Amino acid sequence: MKLVRLFEVKGKFVTFEGPDGSGKTSVLKAIIAHLDQAGINYLETREPGGNRIAEAIRQIILDKDLTEMDARTEALLYAAARRQHLVETVFPALEEGKLVLSDRYVDSSIVYQGAGRGIGENEVAQMNNFATDGLVPELTLYFDVAPEIGLQRIKKHRQSEIDRLDTESLGFHQSVHAAYLKLAQQETERIVTIDANQPLEKVIEDAFSQLSNKLPVFFR
Repeated sequence: MKLVRLFEVKGKFVTFEGPDGSGKTSVLKAIIAHLDQAGINYLETREPGGNRIAEAIRQIILDKDLTEMDARTEALLYAAARRQHLVETVFPALEEGKLVLSDRYVDSSIVYQGAGRGIGENEVAQMNNFATDGLVPELTLYFDVAPEIGLQRIKKHRQSEIDRLDTESLGFHQSVHAAYLKLAQQETERIVTIDANQPLEKVIEDAFSQLSNKLPVFFR
């Protein structure tokens, strides 16, 4: 199901998506360093999280000990955290005309809970249209990496930060990856695919190139 933009905002909303181990967070850090140096007015945030209530929900969602959590409960918790994140953090920044950069957004729920958990991509999209008031990103950078490579990177570089979703089976992550590819094919105007199998420096270079092309006011 395609996300539907119901209203326009003053600022620009950009989201960073990708399977676990895609390097999107590392790319975002490089972009933030550039924006700081350029003196651009921006907000960096993440999902789930971004404020006190949403971060509290994040702790519940990603707790490795809560293995009995139902798939729909998980999806609803993500939507609840997203709603609080938008109302308290994202909407005000966009109304001020800021550039908002978010590490994950609705696409993650569609692929992880909708496809990975098997509860339905359309169902999760509908739930999140309600939670978001129809806020759709101006641009989404999707960092595409093979699941096997992404999981290897996590084991090598993020051993101390492995969460409940990271420990899912390879089959789960393959379903997530396939759903990401389908979304990218469906929404070519919003989603730009970047090859994240490349060395990180090249991935960062490609991300900057796309941002400069799509949002030249902020990335010159």
